[in-house]
Amino acid sequence: MNSTVHIYPINGACHRVAPQDTAFAYRDATFATVIAGIWPDPADNQANTAWVRDYYQATAPLSEEGGYINFMAEDDQDRIRANYRGNYERLVEVKRAYDPSNLFHVNQNIKP
Repeated sequence: MNSTVHIYPINGACHRVAPQDTAFAYRDATFATVIAGIWPDPADNQANTAWVRDYYQATAPLSEEGGYINFMAEDDQDRIRANYRGNYERLVEVKRAYDPSNLFHVNQNIKP
């Protein structure tokens, strides 16, 4: 078996911090899921990528818009704002102040 779905509980100390106090804003969530699509044969890319996207679309109506930033893949860059929720604009200001040239850009990037 290669592909899998991980379901991680979000509980305990995480819920004792206000969403605006850190970058992670989904402190009211109780679970985080990861759809891990993994396959050995590149010939299967189209079918397996479709499976991952279809699975995501099927669960999206029951999920928050964003999620945990470290679970993002390279093709999720359009979801960065949703992942930071109401904290995004504040993080843009931090980025402008401390990394205006965007040196640290090889990640789930917040553009200054």
